[in-house]
Amino acid sequence: MFTLFFVADLPTTVGGSYEFANDDANHAIRVLRMQVGAEFMLSDGSGTWSQVVATEVNKKSMQVRVVDSGFQAPLATTITVVQALPKGDRAKEAIELLTEAGVDRIVPWASARSIGKGSDKFAITAREASKQSRRFRIPEVTELATTAQICEAITISDLAIVFHESATAKLSDQVSSHNVEHLLIIIGPEGGLTDEEIAAFTQAGAKVALMGRPILRSAHAGIAAVSAVSALLKVW
Repeated sequence: MFTLFFVADLPTTVGGSYEFANDDANHAIRVLRMQVGAEFMLSDGSGTWSQVVATEVNKKSMQVRVVDSGFQAPLATTITVVQALPKGDRAKEAIELLTEAGVDRIVPWASARSIGKGSDKFAITAREASKQSRRFRIPEVTELATTAQICEAITISDLAIVFHESATAKLSDQVSSHNVEHLLIIIGPEGGLTDEEIAAFTQAGAKVALMGRPILRSAHAGIAAVSAVSALLKVW
């Protein structure tokens, strides 16, 4: 698999020449030591990609030629994960893991027991994790959401699942259909969801499910949930 970089003005004409000159280009030259003849991928972050080959390498930029170009269509199921913010670096870790899991939209949530804070750097984290995981679609990271906003999102989802350790129903029992266009997964904070939050979510239409016996950290629970639900819905 070729190394992936993102550019705002993606070249798509096969045989055409393009100057690759952003921060990613600098990384490719100074850190990865790419030379003339190196092949890699460029993408606009919205599904369109181009395979290119370096024809000239300078100190901070390189000339490339487009070898191939295409478009990666989105999956049939759009996955949104509401993530109650953990503290410090664990929030960044949660964004990275959700991006690597293939989530389309990440909603940081200010839950009652959240101890983390929102950051305008989350979008950068998602972009970098997208390069690492070779995905052509960078997930959207929204502004910090309230519980009321999460309830609104539940009402317009085809399936919304809240994961909580006190749940009595297994996840496999809560997924009864494979025809889910808009999936919403809600991950609580380290301190757990409050009774009021669970009541609000279920009243809005969400299902509450148990994620196995072990209790995962909030930052790690999202990728486990996405993996399990994706398998059940046959997204994977």
